[in-house]
Amino acid sequence: MARRTPSLLRHLFRDAAGIVSPRSPRGRAEARRFVTYMPRPGDGAPRPVTLIPGDGIGPLVTGAVQQVMEAMHAPVYFETYEVHGDMTTVPAEVIESIRRNKVCLKGGLRTPVGGGVSSLNMQLRRELDLYASLVHCFNLQGLPTRHEKVDIVVIRENTEGEYSGLEHEVVPGVVESLKVITKFCSERIAKYAFEYAYLNNRKTVTAVHKANIMKLADGLFLESCREVAKKYPGIKYNEIIVDNCCMQLVSKPEQFDVMVTPNLYGNLVANTAAGIAGGTGVMPGGNVGQDHAVFEQGASAGNVGNEKIVEQKKANPVALLLSSAMMLRHLQFPSFADRLETAVKRVIAEGRYRTKDLGGSSTTQEVVDAVIAKLD
Repeated sequence: MARRTPSLLRHLFRDAAGIVSPRSPRGRAEARRFVTYMPRPGDGAPRPVTLIPGDGIGPLVTGAVQQVMEAMHAPVYFETYEVHGDMTTVPAEVIESIRRNKVCLKGGLRTPVGGGVSSLNMQLRRELDLYASLVHCFNLQGLPTRHEKVDIVVIRENTEGEYSGLEHEVVPGVVESLKVITKFCSERIAKYAFEYAYLNNRKTVTAVHKANIMKLADGLFLESCREVAKKYPGIKYNEIIVDNCCMQLVSKPEQFDVMVTPNLYGNLVANTAAGIAGGTGVMPGGNVGQDHAVFEQGASAGNVGNEKIVEQKKANPVALLLSSAMMLRHLQFPSFADRLETAVKRVIAEGRYRTKDLGGSSTTQEVVDAVIAKLD
């Protein structure tokens, strides 16, 4: 059964409509702002979002998002469902909620290793046809990293490839695992990558592949990317073999802009890029299809944390907070997204409140309180 958090409808409608006192500090600041988004009538109505807290640190970081959303009176309210990685399937009522609401925010789901247990993350992506995974890896001011000027968007095909799950034991001791690549899925992920680049003023799209070895499978992926690239002459297109890509990422990551990849390569590349730019705890991401979107921590490595972090309540909420800013833009609430993103970046830049993975000792709640204090 879903649990709805307090909607604070009075504040939601008031903030969404931009009703503030001109004598308040916030009112004086907003009086100087230019109009950047012209809504249609009714666009300010609060939107329902399906919330899956998940496993491990999931409830901590999703709880952090809920607190910040309430503090900024964002026009969303949550329908919460308990889903855990050891379940055999995603409950039908959860799928129905996402179909109805169109948008979901989720914490990490623990995926059992081996044993033939299917990943609920993959079930969710296939059921809702969330064919594009997007992870944004970038430097944050105040967070020292080995490389500067990193700003990479990894767009990964999300439904096939090595993740097709078609495995069987031919004879005892011999397992056959099938990698499936289709022209349909390759073309639509390439089109999504070029559309993203075009709409976000990105200059280059790089296709990552291993067509020198998998000539038919990755060759089909490359052929599809090349065909789509012809329709976007204003965007530079190039290709790179996945092993060379990993070497170039760790030596000169600033050369990459938008990267489009088959399923497995995208997972590896996104986590590598995240580690280069500051760690998986600060990289936002989401999965999107034609009708639905699920937002979560961008890089999957360590997304459920460990028991010690959960016990000490020191999980890093930054990645999911930035993912929720992406969600707000997806819902066409750009002003709220900007306020949230700016507050998070101010806290990181100031450096007083950071969790252990960022070199500090703060708890999740201390970071949340700091972000709330920085909201305009």
